[in-house]
Amino acid sequence: MRALFSYGLAFMILLLAGGWLATGTLVQGGQGPGKGEKPIVSVLEGEEHGPLATALGDAGVLAEHHKPEVDPTLTIAQRNEATTGAAAPLQSVRVQTFVAKPMAIEVPLRGRTQAKATVTAVAETAGTIDVVHVTRGQQVNVGDKLCTLDQGTRAAAVAQAEAGLATAQAALAQAQLNYDTNTDLRSRGLAAANTAQSVEVALAQAKAGVSQAQAGLDNAKAELDRTEIVAKVAGLVQSPLADAGAMLAAGQPCATIVQLNPIVFTGMVPEAHIGLAKLGLAASVTTVTGQTVEGKVTYISSVADNATRAFPAEIELPNADYSIRDGVTAQAVVKIGTAPGQLLPQSVLTLDDEGVLGVRTVENGVVAFYPIQIVSDTRDGVWVTGLPISADVITVGQENVTAGQHVDASPTAEKTETTAG
Repeated sequence: MRALFSYGLAFMILLLAGGWLATGTLVQGGQGPGKGEKPIVSVLEGEEHGPLATALGDAGVLAEHHKPEVDPTLTIAQRNEATTGAAAPLQSVRVQTFVAKPMAIEVPLRGRTQAKATVTAVAETAGTIDVVHVTRGQQVNVGDKLCTLDQGTRAAAVAQAEAGLATAQAALAQAQLNYDTNTDLRSRGLAAANTAQSVEVALAQAKAGVSQAQAGLDNAKAELDRTEIVAKVAGLVQSPLADAGAMLAAGQPCATIVQLNPIVFTGMVPEAHIGLAKLGLAASVTTVTGQTVEGKVTYISSVADNATRAFPAEIELPNADYSIRDGVTAQAVVKIGTAPGQLLPQSVLTLDDEGVLGVRTVENGVVAFYPIQIVSDTRDGVWVTGLPISADVITVGQENVTAGQHVDASPTAEKTETTAG
C-alpha cells in the first residue's frame, strides 16, 4: 500500500512539473531577439495555437511572448539612444581636403633599343683593296673614306677619255666654222644652195661626237671614283670589315655602318591602350644602364602581334654621343595627356563591405564612399580618379565608420595642396 502511495505521489509530481514546463518558453539560440522564442506547449502540439495552448492561455497560465520593441539590427549605441532617448556621441574622424589637379596620363612600355639602320658599304666595281681607312668601332660621317681599291688602268682611261673629248671639241669647232662660211657664201650667191645640207650634217655629227666623248669621260671618271668607297650614312663601323689586299667583286662589302643617331626604342603597345596611341606623342625612355632620354613616337603598327595581341611601336631618340647602344633593355613612358585627379597618401585607401577599393569622405557631416581607380603610383602617393573636384577625405578613423553615418569631422593639423608633380 505504501509503495502504491509512493508511485502515485511521484506520478502527480511529474504531471505538475510537465504542466508547469508546458506553460514556459523554449528559446532557440542564434536567431536573434524575438525570433527564437516559442511556447513549449506549441512545440509539443506541433502548431502555434493548438487546443491545449488555447486552454492554457484562457486560464492565464501560459507565458506571454512579446516581440522586442528595438530593431535587433541596430548597434548598441543606437539601441541605447532608442531606449533612453539620449543621443549617442558622434564618431570622431580627421579629414583632409584634396583638390583635383592636372594629372599626367602615362602608358608604360617595355622593350629595347635598336639602331635606326645598319648599312653595308659595298664595292661598286671590282678591284683589290689598297687601303682600309677605318677600324671597328670607329665613328664616321657621311663622305668619309672607308676603303680604297687599286685604280689599275682607270686613271689612264680617264686621260684617254679627256683626249677624246678634246678631239671631238676640235672637230665641232671646225664643223661650226665650215657651217658659218657656207652660210655666208650662200647669202652672197657664191655657193650653191644644195651645199647647205652637207655642212649641217657635218655640224650635227660633230656635236654628237662631243656628247659621246663627254659621256665617255664621265663614265671613266665615275669608274675611277668607285675605287674610293665612302660612308653614305653617319655611324659606327662594325663587322664585317674587309682587309687590305682582299679582292672585292662588285657588291661585296667593304664595311658595315650602324646608324645610332638617332636611335630607336622598340616596344609593344597593349591592345587596351592602342586607342590612346598616336604619332608624335612625347615619351621618356630609361635604359637598364640608367640613361634617360626624351623622344617622340614615330611609328605604330596597324597589325597586332599574333602571340601577344600587342602592337609594335617605335620611339625615336637623339643619341649624338652614341652613348646608348643597340639592343639595350629599356622602359618607355609615353605621355598620353592630362586628366583631373588627386594625389592621395596610400593610408587613406580602404575597402567597402563588398571589397571595392575606394576612399571615405565626409559631406555635410555624413560619411560617403567613393570607388577610385589608381592611375599611377609615385613616391609622394598615388594618383587616383573617381573623386569630386574637391573632397574632404577621412585620413584618421576611416575604418571605424560606414557610408551614411553621421560623424564629428575635424581637419588634420596641416592641409596638403596636391600638385601634378
